[in-house]
Amino acid sequence: MFGRKNQDSDTVVRLIASQVRRDISVGVLAPDTKLKIEDLRSRYGGSAHSFREALTLLAAEGLVEANAQRGFRVASATQTDLEDILRLRAEIETLGLGWSIKHGDLKWEGQLVAAFHTYSRLCAQAATDRAAYAIEWDEAARQFHAALTAACHSPRLIDFQDRLFTQSRRFRYAALMEDRIDLEAETAALDGVVKATLARDADTARARLSAQILSVIER
Repeated sequence: MFGRKNQDSDTVVRLIASQVRRDISVGVLAPDTKLKIEDLRSRYGGSAHSFREALTLLAAEGLVEANAQRGFRVASATQTDLEDILRLRAEIETLGLGWSIKHGDLKWEGQLVAAFHTYSRLCAQAATDRAAYAIEWDEAARQFHAALTAACHSPRLIDFQDRLFTQSRRFRYAALMEDRIDLEAETAALDGVVKATLARDADTARARLSAQILSVIER
């Protein structure tokens, strides 16, 4: 009985965290916004305890800042924050990609190709209507980058990659909506990563992936 209650509570916390995470990613909850528990309950529903747990979870992910005196607020989103996240992403994702190339099998290759196909199609669709396809495009990007490291045989690296990508999503979403992402160029760059990966050319694949991730800093 107690186990079931705890399980249900955990599910509610994860659901609330998912909703708040999404709204931070798409800018509904702007950087540095104070997150008042009662305001959040009015917006999303749920108990005060569940929201505290959810916000604590998001603080661990780097999306929310927690202060004993001032409560919770959405984490800042400065250019310095972006550069820090992307440099770490480049290091972690290229490391994971190298390990995936070493350990990945044909099933992994198929999943990677499928994830890239989905992302490239959504890039093409988003190019015609960014607002209509932004959320699907964002999720497809997350799945593709996760696929790159999926066969690395390191759960900790996979978890860290996911956290870093999650922290970068609001920057990417804003850049898409402001027409600051060349979707055709991004698709071509990632196509090069996939081709090198399938050829099991780890050095080239890693170099192309790093260049693509860090290209945002150069814009």
